[in-house]
Amino acid sequence: MDSSDNELIVVLGPTAVGKTETALSMAERWGCPIINCDSRQIYKDMKIGTAAPTEEEMARVKHYMVGILALDEYYSAARYEEDVLQLLEQLFRDHRRVILSGGSMMYIDAVCNGIDDIPTVDGEIRETLKARLQSEGLDPLLSELRLLDPEHYARVDRKNTRRVVHALEICYTSGRPYSDFLGARKKERPFRISKLGLRREREDLFGRINRRVDLMMEQGLMDEARRLYPYRHLNSLNTVGYKELFRVIDGEWPLDMAVERIKKNTRVYAKKQMTWFNKDTDIVWQDLT
Repeated sequence: MDSSDNELIVVLGPTAVGKTETALSMAERWGCPIINCDSRQIYKDMKIGTAAPTEEEMARVKHYMVGILALDEYYSAARYEEDVLQLLEQLFRDHRRVILSGGSMMYIDAVCNGIDDIPTVDGEIRETLKARLQSEGLDPLLSELRLLDPEHYARVDRKNTRRVVHALEICYTSGRPYSDFLGARKKERPFRISKLGLRREREDLFGRINRRVDLMMEQGLMDEARRLYPYRHLNSLNTVGYKELFRVIDGEWPLDMAVERIKKNTRVYAKKQMTWFNKDTDIVWQDLT
């Protein structure tokens, strides 16, 4: 079969919109596997807080890229691109279609458009920035990123310490703006790509987010956060849901306040996802009710 007959179907959209069930239904109909494209579901031991596929869901359809990394393992969109392209080469031998499902914007772009080869960060630069972050805080580093790479500064989540610092690491290591490496030239893929975007009315989506957070708490998210608390310094746990509950464990916030903050921060993240996705003219949107 000609490789051009192969199709990668990307099911994307904001958090809690309904990607999991939609992708499962499509995969069952076509008898094809699902590749996870959620940058946190890739890690082990974070099942509740990342809404990772359940054992029942993974029994319905073969899933890849779920729970494969240790919490302290470094990972990036560039590595994800490399890993998924290798995986697709294997999967397309047995399947004409493969589904990629998730809401991690950079990871989707990496697979669909490619990321230029990002240099390995110089260890001395990484340690220097780490020390500066601890001694000076994030604001001076943000100011430097604004000077060195105004394009990336305009789009990065400025509260996401890991991403801000990583962008600076690349700027200093390469002597070039980090944004130069992000999809500067769209790479050709040996398969077709179709993007299905799922969306809901704002009130509906926000209601689903609030209910999902409540369900996570019922399922034991607080206990999961306590188990992960010793690893709270890791980048993998710089994640909505855990960050707020760690403050409960530290005695800084009452539990009800933390739960409301999780809901609010998840809604903010969903809005950022939609802002990003709305710039992509290749997405065919389906309105869910």
